Order: sequence, then C-alpha cells, then structure tokens
Amino acid sequence: MIAVNEYLRDLLLETLDLESFLNALTHVSAEALSVAGGPVHVGITLRRHKRVGTVASSSALAQELDEVQYSYGEGPCLSACSEQRTISVPDISLDRRWPDYFQAIATVGIRSMLAVPFTLDSEDTAAINLYSMRPHAFDDEAITQAEAYSQQASALLNLAVTVAQLRDNEENLRLALASRTTINLAVGIIMGQNKCSQERSFEILKSASSSRNIKLRHVAEAVIASTTNVPVTTHFEA
Repeated sequence: MIAVNEYLRDLLLETLDLESFLNALTHVSAEALSVAGGPVHVGITLRRHKRVGTVASSSALAQELDEVQYSYGEGPCLSACSEQRTISVPDISLDRRWPDYFQAIATVGIRSMLAVPFTLDSEDTAAINLYSMRPHAFDDEAITQAEAYSQQASALLNLAVTVAQLRDNEENLRLALASRTTINLAVGIIMGQNKCSQERSFEILKSASSSRNIKLRHVAEAVIASTTNVPVTTHFEA
C-alpha cells in the first residue's frame, strides 16, 4: 500500500492534473482491490459545484454503470457520497433499495457492488465504486481493505481537488482579465470615433449589448474587429 501511495503521490506532483491522477487511481484500485475469481471494475464519482459525474474509470463498463446510476438519481455510489458511509450490495438480485437501477444494469452481469466514500476537506464529495460479476464478491475483509485504501488515498485526492480548484480560480481570473482588456479597448475605440468621454463610451457599449441581447464582451469584440483583424491579446507579468 505504501508503494501505491508513493506512486500516486509522485504522479500527482509530476502532472498536477486531476484527471490523470484519478484515472491512475482507478486502475491502481482495480488491481489492488480485485477479488479472487474475477476482476473488479472501478469508477470514481466526484460531486463538485453540485454537479455529479464519473471523473475516472478503470473500464468502459464501470463508466456505463456509473452513468446509468446518475440517470436515475439514486444508487449505491450516490448514497455513499451524500451519506459519507460505505454501501455494500452483496447481491443486486436480492437487494431492494434501488430496484430501478438494479433492473437497468441486470443484463450486463454485475452481481455485487461496493461504494466507499473519500474524506474531502471541502464541500465536494467523492466515492470509489467497485463492481463485480460475482455475488458476495466483497466480504468483510475486502470491505475493510477498500475502506483503508480509501482513507489513505483521501489525502492525495484532497490535494488533487485543491490543485484543480486553484487552476479553476486561475483560469477564471485570466478570463476575467482578458474580458476587461477587450472591453477597455472597445471603449477606447468608441471614444475616438465619437469624441466622447470614457463614461459615455461605456454607456454606448452597454446599450448595444442590452438592445441586441449580446454579452458585453462579444459586443466589444465586434467593435474591435471592425477596426482591425489582429486578435486581441492580454499580457500578464509574472
């Protein structure tokens, strides 16, 4: 387990990419948590900004099983995320908790499932979802192993989510500054064309945006495009 954590930690530090980290995590999990008698398919559900989705999977089947669950809005992995507790389904043919979902996936041959939440330091929630073609594939020992694995991997996932949030914030700031640059350039062009003040120029731009029901930045881009074919670039000092 130490070697696995070291591999994932090194991967995260090398790539600083949430998607790459999570994809590696699913494949390592599938190998480490497979049970005797057949492989385990692994998906990771992540709920960020109130949106839920499978951010990584060890196989196309795991991806499909997760997405079917989201379409019903309920199921083991969604419950593991929202309730922050392990959900074990020894035999889906005998479980009555999510009949519509179980009926929908019955034809693919999945017989047992295990969903274990990660412990995140933010409002985001996540769970690792394990699927097996055998009933009762996840005994007490397998559940304990999966929970221990989840607990140890949570610290790395927290770091990965933090990195992703910082990147989101950085990208949002970059877009905001680029938009402001575009608008300021358009205001300057209108000032020159109409011999008016900066305040009046901005009012003209806003009026055009409102009357045409077009975003202010897009109106500004059109104003700039009418005077030059050179794309606008924004320069940031490091």
